[in-house]
Amino acid sequence: MNEKYWLVVQYPLKSAQGSKRDHWLKEKVIEYLETVLTQAELGEVDGCDLGSRVADPKEYVMNIFCVVTDEDRSIALIKKVLRESRLDYTRIQIATMPYGTEGSYTLKYASKKGVTEFSL
Repeated sequence: MNEKYWLVVQYPLKSAQGSKRDHWLKEKVIEYLETVLTQAELGEVDGCDLGSRVADPKEYVMNIFCVVTDEDRSIALIKKVLRESRLDYTRIQIATMPYGTEGSYTLKYASKKGVTEFSL
């Protein structure tokens, strides 16, 4: 059985467009995730968006979307790579959802204690 999952790495932003550094961060995170997920044969980066959070239009986020085959291993690998590469690991949230469904994402990791909800 070869199940797939949507996995999203989310960073908070201060504006809908993001800063120059946010755009640099986006490019670096996508580059690193594409490399490690492909090398580990766990999946690939599918895309990215920056803008208002769906649940609260006054909050801004950057979402990096991946399609992965092993949810737990992918999360562990992504956390390790972002931490070791110093790509703002202390600001991320990671959530997943079964691929091909229209459900909602389930929060799997939050860098801040006490965070239990996730929203694109």
